[in-house]
Order: sequence, then structure tokens, then C-alpha cells
Amino acid sequence: MSAHGASPTRSTSTAGTLRLALAAIAPVLAAAVLGSIATRPNITGWYAQLEKPWFNPPNWLFGPVWTALYVAMAYSFWRVLRTPRDARGRSRAIGVFFAQMTLNAAWSWVFFWAHSPRAALVVIVLLWICIAATAAAFWRVDKIAGWLFVPYLAWVSYATALNAALAALNPSA
Repeated sequence: MSAHGASPTRSTSTAGTLRLALAAIAPVLAAAVLGSIATRPNITGWYAQLEKPWFNPPNWLFGPVWTALYVAMAYSFWRVLRTPRDARGRSRAIGVFFAQMTLNAAWSWVFFWAHSPRAALVVIVLLWICIAATAAAFWRVDKIAGWLFVPYLAWVSYATALNAALAALNPSA
């Protein structure tokens, strides 16, 4: 136990907690902003013109879902970051987290900015694999952090099916 009565395995200072929170929020916020830059200008134009499958959700649903998922990602990442630097699997967990965040942002640029549902399908499959790897790696470091990735994996599973359907319905897109 530390002098403050807390376990020495977690950072307990206010400054340390704030630094870890910012470190957890920054990559998630960056991916969200970068994705939005590519997405927003194309919703009412290019995307609106695509033929949609019967299970395509209304546009208003994406914002709240992604907001909740990004909050869960940041909190999950924060939980991993507050584990000791030498914790088994921590470095790998952080690495796969950054890989999936990169693919998360890249998908919007490939799908919306490049107008390429087919190429985006490749990206989203890689993203799904990285999300599953991140969930497993996080679970090994912090069980709650791992479980927090399950809704994200479920949503991207659905999004993969949607992406595949959009690619099939819009072969020239």
C-alpha cells in the first residue's frame, strides 16, 4: 500500500489521473474528429444517393451510437493506461488499441471521402480483427476494459454487414 492507502498498481495522484485521462481521450477524439471531417460533407450528397439495404439505420442513429462507443473506448483505454507499465500484456494492448483507432479513422476516409465501399470493406474487416484483438488484449490486462469493447465489436459487426451490402448494391460506387 502507498502512503495514501491505495494500491501501488494504480496511479492515484490527481495530476497523474488527469494525464492518463487526457492520454486516453486524445486518440479517441482524434479518430472521431478525423472520421467526421471525411464523413459529414458526404452524408447529404454522395451517401444519400446510394442504394441502401433494408437494414440501413436512419442517419440520426449514427451520432449517438458512435458517441457512446467512443466514450467507452476512452474509458477502457484509460483503465489499461492506469495499470503498471510493466503489467503483462499492457504494451501489446496499447499497440493494438492504436492500430484499431487508426483503422477506425481510416474507414471513414476510404468509404466517405474516397467514395469506395469496396475498399472500405477491406478496411472494416481489418478493423473488426483489430477490435477483437484489442478486446482480448484489454481483457487480459483489465477485465472491465475488455468487456467495454464488446458493444463496439457488435456495432462494427453490424457495420461490416452494412458496408458489404452497400458495396453489393452500389457496384459502381
